[in-house]
Amino acid sequence: MARVKGGMNARKKHNRVLKLAKGYRGARSKQYRIAKQSVMRALASSYAGRKERKRQFRSLWIARINAAARMNGISYSQMMHGLKVAGVEINRKMLAEMAVSDAEGFKTLAELAKSKVA
Repeated sequence: MARVKGGMNARKKHNRVLKLAKGYRGARSKQYRIAKQSVMRALASSYAGRKERKRQFRSLWIARINAAARMNGISYSQMMHGLKVAGVEINRKMLAEMAVSDAEGFKTLAELAKSKVA
């Protein structure tokens, strides 16, 4: 039986990595060994970045809610506690959206939270 060499599979693997490295400068986009390292690092960073984005948005929402809550005379933590005691189940994303676009609705929630905390 004839010997089968793995050149075709290796070429396919190399091309897959080099295609992902397209746009990188110098050897990073030309040489397989260096491109492979760059691509592995880039993929790891993009995975971590997708997780980090969620944390950053939550921080942004909390900052917006806190600013709007303080304009209505209550702190962020007291407002969240008051809403929880009142049984209002609204997430931070929607609260932040209300703080920006619906000031009157947010004010009623702030008053409700104040009454439950006090």
